[in-house]
Amino acid sequence: MKISDLRKWSKEHLSDRQLTLILSFVIGLFASVAGFVLHSIIKEIQQLLTAGFDTTTFNWLYLIFPIVGIYLTSLFIKYVVKDNISHGITRVLYAIATKRSQLKAHNCWTSVIASSITIGFGGSVGAEAPIVLTGSAIGSSLGRLFKMEPRTVMLLVGCGASAAIAGIFKAPIAGLVFTLEVLMLDLTMASLLPILIASVTATCFSYIFVGSDSLFTYHMDTAWDIQRVPPYIILGVFCGLVGLYFMRTMTVCENMFAGMKRFPYLRLIIGGVMLSVLIFMFPSLYGEGYSAINIFLDGKTIDDWGQVMNGSMFYGHGNLLVVYVGLVVLTKVFATSATNGAGGCGGTFAPSLFIGGFAGFFFARIWNIYQVGVYVPEKNFALMGMAGVMAGVMQAPLTGIFLIAELTGGYQLFIPLMIVCICAYLTINVFEQHSIYGMRLAREGKLLTHHTDQAILTLMSLDSIIDRQFTSVTPDMPLGKLINAISKSHTSFLPVLDNAGTLLGEVDITKIRHIMFRSELYNRFTVKDIMTPVPTTLVKEDKMIDVMHKFEAANCNYLPVVDLNNRLKGYVSRTRMYSMYRHLVADFSSE
Repeated sequence: MKISDLRKWSKEHLSDRQLTLILSFVIGLFASVAGFVLHSIIKEIQQLLTAGFDTTTFNWLYLIFPIVGIYLTSLFIKYVVKDNISHGITRVLYAIATKRSQLKAHNCWTSVIASSITIGFGGSVGAEAPIVLTGSAIGSSLGRLFKMEPRTVMLLVGCGASAAIAGIFKAPIAGLVFTLEVLMLDLTMASLLPILIASVTATCFSYIFVGSDSLFTYHMDTAWDIQRVPPYIILGVFCGLVGLYFMRTMTVCENMFAGMKRFPYLRLIIGGVMLSVLIFMFPSLYGEGYSAINIFLDGKTIDDWGQVMNGSMFYGHGNLLVVYVGLVVLTKVFATSATNGAGGCGGTFAPSLFIGGFAGFFFARIWNIYQVGVYVPEKNFALMGMAGVMAGVMQAPLTGIFLIAELTGGYQLFIPLMIVCICAYLTINVFEQHSIYGMRLAREGKLLTHHTDQAILTLMSLDSIIDRQFTSVTPDMPLGKLINAISKSHTSFLPVLDNAGTLLGEVDITKIRHIMFRSELYNRFTVKDIMTPVPTTLVKEDKMIDVMHKFEAANCNYLPVVDLNNRLKGYVSRTRMYSMYRHLVADFSSE
């Protein structure tokens, strides 16, 4: 059956809502398949490369594998993809905010291959963001394939992201909440059901593909105690500060590598060497690092926890465990930045969980070693550290709570998880108002938020409401010819331009009525004698919120749009702008 026939059949036999529900199921299936394929490839590559490594001493091949993986990834992106596929979740946010949720079709598979090569060879990034981009691209492609309206395509993109998280972690509620908090899609009763279907479908198929095993193994040994509330609060603040360190350092490193964009081999050498040296010193940084976190969640003694130092120069020095863990927390952000900066492909979802687990364990060990207060179980605090740092970095406390609870079955730690996540979120929110995914777009005014006015203004485009039909005059034109130009104009003003098209001012018809009909003055005055300066100007790059503020400050009905050389491009009408705004509000609010 051809695609056109399938589209025709669906239009004839299915309502839009029924088609949306069916597509959400298909998205959940495909997203779970993508996640399974990605993790299978990563596992096979890592098994092939590191199976024979000696755990009692350092391994020199750690200095080679990451560079090879990044180089292979960069070749794949350059010659096969020919597009930028980094920062997967940020790209989804950008598509939602500025491209009517349109993601390129190749994103359905290219991120899977690129990130599997990067992570399999040791790249210190996560597979979650590439899978979110893959799932969202599947939703976007299906929406366009069936010619769904833009709002429905946006919903299908959300279904893909939710299914990706739910499928990877077998956590359907976390997938739903992730879409709400991180992608910032407003959930109504009409949109809640498709996202739930996608999440549950992805989770069920993940159980079929990989069984009931979870990414993390956790068993509750010590229940939470009200006496531990103070350390929970302190841990939350600590996680917030660690998350802030992660975000700020990541930004600095990304800017440094972005400055070397014209020198790809220099980026590869600097980033690859940095990553390889860090992995050589701290093998826990190899790949996603989930196996290292499991050591903290399973272990009970120094000997158990000391396994995290296997394959490093720290092996056998249990007295240096805290030092090792602290150094890993500090260096993980550099390893992640170097991986992506050098040309690798991966996300920051797994690194935030990794840093959180190590930071939580580090906090608990220090607390217990110095006997600050009541004993705190290291495994519980490692678990809560994962939730806390992720909640802060993503500005998503509910995602942190439900993901860790569903992932480990640690529902008995629900209250401690809530305390830690809330404290971490409030701490980081003092310094940074947006998530690590949204802060770049927020600075450019391209981030869609839950605030309806802000969301609508983000979706609006200044370029789409510019009126490029105008009658202009020159400064030397006599009043008599000006009157003739006024008769041809459809506005109450005429822009005054020089020969290069530069805006010099404007003639307001309402202000020259007292001389317009006095023919004896037609040759006495010229345009430059009666023109007035424009109150303010706009440029196409202006944010819509700034455009509205300029209209309010100037208290006028039209404002000119100019380029960087002050050449006139057209005019924007306040009436037309508010008409589009009201139309988008009505469309945005409809079920």
